[in-house]
Amino acid sequence: MMRRAFLALLLICLGCSAQSPPSDVARLVERQVRAHYSLPPGVKVVLGPLRASDFANYDALTVTFASLNKKQEFEFLLSRDHKTLVRMTKLDLTSDPYAEIMKKIDVSGRPTRGNKDAKVTVVNYDDFECPFCSRMHETLFPGLFKEYGDRVLFIYKDYPLEEIHPWAVHAAVNASCLGAQNSDAYWDYADYLHSNQHAISAEKGRDGQNAELDKLATLQAQKHNLEVAKLQACVKAQDEKAVRASMREAETVGVDATPTMFVNGQKLDGAVPVEEVRLAFDQALKDAGVAPPEHKPAAAEKTPSAAPSK
Repeated sequence: MMRRAFLALLLICLGCSAQSPPSDVARLVERQVRAHYSLPPGVKVVLGPLRASDFANYDALTVTFASLNKKQEFEFLLSRDHKTLVRMTKLDLTSDPYAEIMKKIDVSGRPTRGNKDAKVTVVNYDDFECPFCSRMHETLFPGLFKEYGDRVLFIYKDYPLEEIHPWAVHAAVNASCLGAQNSDAYWDYADYLHSNQHAISAEKGRDGQNAELDKLATLQAQKHNLEVAKLQACVKAQDEKAVRASMREAETVGVDATPTMFVNGQKLDGAVPVEEVRLAFDQALKDAGVAPPEHKPAAAEKTPSAAPSK
């Protein structure tokens, strides 16, 4: 009997700790949240159960913004008198946020440029058809690549914005086919596409653009003495799984436009000025205990300017 009574009491307590906000309070919370974040009608606001918090007189509350393609969770504190809602951001000082981001980025098998033992790794989410990506590519190569020498390792990952860039996915697949055999072939292909986007786009229709991309990939295979038949089979198959996986991964680390670059985990959005890139590189090097290179003033340096492509 005592055991059954204890279990009943435990269930009652568990029920108390997982109560949802009263319906009238839930309506007030939703209204305030919708107004504060300017949520469109198509986004659903879902309130989780109230939970004990670390703050006196406040309960913890998870609020989910749900649309057809995306869900985002936000943590709030709700006062027990139901008069105040506080947005809560809890920072764990025992972990390195930049290192945690880099752990989420899978660079295995990706072509690299630079010293593989470098203390600073730059991961750039790229779109071969994006004009702002082209500007950032021009900033990185060959200028900053030569300037930083063996101090920095560069890796590109795919985030093609296919809604506005019709040949970007095809180009990413072809580049991966080249990279699977030879890193230099991948980078030569990337260099050419970023310098000649207009030439690809000028081809008639999607079929013409894709045919030009395939021809260029074959030329790179021949130039680098790759297995041309293997390359052509890969290009013909157009297996998008790796590209799609890169796109999903990008969204987990906060990428929603291109170019987006991570310098040892520090995020740089868009085609930022070259000086801003240098500052990020230098800070990452100093954090890693490596002296940055001496920067000589340039007479005229090209600076990419514009918002990231969305």
